[in-house]
Amino acid sequence: MAGAVKKSGQFLRDVTKELKRVSWPTRKELIRYTAVVVATVVFMAFFFGIIDLGISSLVRFILG
Repeated sequence: MAGAVKKSGQFLRDVTKELKRVSWPTRKELIRYTAVVVATVVFMAFFFGIIDLGISSLVRFILG
């Protein structure tokens, strides 16, 4: 049991050490990246919505 506690402590120290090495984005970069992700998601939702509408219309036409 004591070995698990010791390993956990070492793990947390290692995580802290690694997080200090991370190259964090600046506020400007973070905003830019977030805008790119949101724009991509909106575009993909619109694109797949149009595709779904087209396929639904085609199926209704064939069946109906």
